Formats: sequence, structure tokens, C-alpha cells
Amino acid sequence: MTKTLACVSPIDGSVFATRPTQDRAEVEAILDRVRLGQKAWARRPLRERIDLVRAGIAVLGAMNDEVTVELAHMMGRPVRYKGEFGGVDERTQYMASIAAKSLEPAVVERSDAFHRHLTREPHGVVFVVAPWNYPYLTAINTIVPALIAGNAVVIKHATQTLLVGERIVRAFREAGMPRDVFVNLFLDHQTTEALIAAGRFDFINFTGSVNGGKAIERAAAGTFTPLGLELGGKDPGYVAEDADLDWAVSVLMDAAMYNSGQCCCGIERIYVHENLFDEFVERAVAWTHRLKLGNPLDPQTTLGPMASARFASEVRAQTGEAIAAGATPLVDRQRFPEDDGGTYVMPQVLVNVDHSMRVMMEESFGPVVGIMKVSGDDEAIALMNDSRYGLTVSLWTSDPDGAGRIGAAVATGTVFQNRADYLDPALCWTGCKDTGRGGTLGAIGFLNLTRPKSYHLRQKA
Repeated sequence: MTKTLACVSPIDGSVFATRPTQDRAEVEAILDRVRLGQKAWARRPLRERIDLVRAGIAVLGAMNDEVTVELAHMMGRPVRYKGEFGGVDERTQYMASIAAKSLEPAVVERSDAFHRHLTREPHGVVFVVAPWNYPYLTAINTIVPALIAGNAVVIKHATQTLLVGERIVRAFREAGMPRDVFVNLFLDHQTTEALIAAGRFDFINFTGSVNGGKAIERAAAGTFTPLGLELGGKDPGYVAEDADLDWAVSVLMDAAMYNSGQCCCGIERIYVHENLFDEFVERAVAWTHRLKLGNPLDPQTTLGPMASARFASEVRAQTGEAIAAGATPLVDRQRFPEDDGGTYVMPQVLVNVDHSMRVMMEESFGPVVGIMKVSGDDEAIALMNDSRYGLTVSLWTSDPDGAGRIGAAVATGTVFQNRADYLDPALCWTGCKDTGRGGTLGAIGFLNLTRPKSYHLRQKA
């Protein structure tokens, strides 16, 4: 029986878009065609593949005004931020620029006696299971290098951002991408897991919750399908004694509240040196009071609704539990009358928090941040490591050697100094612990989306 996927808009609870799910037989036929299409695509010269991918991204960019409004309707990001195309284009152009070097054969020997070298072969059919919070950026991290490397790509997007995969594929087809090389599917969880368990994909990239990652791993068990998993996060910021306070407040609070706190590498907990603590907190609250919560279609809105009432409920629950356990909320409820108990959630800054509280330990993924006083680097390191997640850490200090020393002691995927909530396409986007495995972008992104193939060719007896 066909099911219907429905995107419920967080703006007003109305159904913004629906699509029927595709049944197993229909999808199997599509995947058979994609597997054949991938063979022809991989035979194309690298330069042709790069040019077609760049052309697809250019067409997508021309749709940005429509995309920005769609995103506001689907997941609540204010239109004033103009969508995600700036980052999409930056990542695409960088990956295109390093493709030839990243994918070139590694020659070990080329003599009269032997030709020995390594090549990078595409996996085949890459399955991208994309999230709703940055639906274009996270998907592009895999789509672009996978296609450039000669893979075919199948994308399944989160129901909350139902139209995104469809729109990306349409842009690429308008640019000339072969129909059976890049396809979008509308699948329920049961069909998705059945296809994975049947070994229908050669590489799977999933961005989402820890439980979602576990479901992917269970489904893939025994298939030997390689996986890339970016899962939960509870990213910390540390403000050392020599930090530039204005700079630290501005960046860390933006990283905590942007996108209503729904950022994979958003800042969810902040540790501040005791000598700066009171002033940091005062400025952080003042910064937060300047936010404007409201309808994301209003250009004046800086903080839109959370993507769903369920996510908003979790943020309110964590915040309420912390307050009941002794935390002090510092943001005035009267300043944010738009908080309606539904998807519109006021921002909150909490002090007198500790690691017995879920708001400091579990992923909140909303506009709330806890701030703790620390005596120095050693205490900050211990607290930052006291987490089952490890995506990024943001260190605020004028000493790069000190940042390097602290960063080396923290279990994380990326160390920032005087920066936060940014993905550098020249580096590898990766994590550790319950944040997941693998990595996207940079040269390592190409390595993860290909497999090595060795040639040992003897020329003479």
C-alpha cells in the first residue's frame, strides 16, 4: 500500500508538500538502471564530469530565491539568510579544483622491468540519506565529490525537507546530467532498510541522529557496505583568560542560536575562564535579547521556528529540567512573546548548570546554551571531553600554540581557534565517538568515495 510523505510547515502547522512513497519493485528497477548508468558515467573523462557537476550547481544557484522561501516553509530558516547556496558553491568549486590531483594514480615504479601504480576506482552507486537542518549543504558534501569521482548517486531526503532532493536532481538534469546517474527517491524507513540490507548500494552516507545511524548500521550488517555517518553533537566552546571577549561573545552566541540552534556543529555548551565569566555572561544575554523571534518569511526575523513541535518540545523539556535542578535562566520571557508553546521557541541562556543536567550532556539542537565557569585549561579540557559526542570544539585564545595544545587533548573531529560553526572544504569534515565515522570533503572526501586498485605489471622476465 502506497504511503504519503508529508512536510508539515513549522510556520503554521499546515501541510506544505506531499509525495507518495515508491514501492520496492519500482525502486529496484530504478536502481538497476542507475547501476548501468554509473558504468557509462565512470568512463567519461574527469573534465566532463567536473564540468557537468559545476553546471548543475550553477542551475541550482539560479533557483536560490525560490529555494530560500521553500526552506522557510519547510524547516523555518528566516529568508533574510538567503538559503545555503554560498556554502554549496564554495564547497563545489573547491572539490572540483582538487579532483584531478586527488584522483590521479599514485605511481610507485615505471621502469623497463615493472609498472606499479595505484588508481582510485568509484564505489559504484552511492546512497545519500540527507537531513533537514542544512538540507543542501550536507547533501552536497557527498553528492559533488561522489559524482566527480565517477559514482552514480541516489538521494533520499528527510521528510521535513521533502522537496530538496527533487530540486537538486532537477537542476542537474537541466544542466545535462544523464537521467540514470543521479536520482531522487521518496522512501519510507522500511523500504530504505530493506534496500540497504539487500546490498543495493556500494557506499552509504547518512547524516542524522545517533539512533538513525544505528538503524543504518543494523540494516547494512553483513553486506560489507562502507558507511559514512555524521550523527549527534554537543559541541563546546572554551573562552580562555586571554580571549578577545567581544569577538568570543559575538561568534559563540551566533553559533549557539543561528538556525534556531539546529546546527550539527552549533555551540551547545560554553566554558568560560573565571576571570571573564561574569562579563561574558552579561554580554551574551545582551546579545541574545537583540534577536527577533518570528515568522521566517518576515525579513526582519532573525530567529525562526524550530523545524517541528517534537524538536521544540525536547528543548523546552531539557531547559525546564535544568531550571528545576537549580539552573538560572537569564533571558527575559517577556522579550519573546512569540514563543507560543509550539514550534516558536524563545532563546535561552542558562547559568548555574552542571553535567548532571541533560541540557549540558544530551544534544539539544535548539536555541538554548548553558554557560559554566572554569578555573583554567585543565578543567575546561576535562569538561569538554565529558561527552559521548565529538564533532567540533571552539577555542577562544590569542595563543595559537595554546589552542593547539588544548585541541590535541580534546576528543573531537575539528578544532577551531577564534571561530565556530564553519565547515572548511579544504579539510576533512569528520567526528569521533557517537558523532560517527568517516569523513567528507577535502582530499580525504575523494578517498572515502573511491576504493584503491593496485596494478603490478611486469614488463620483462
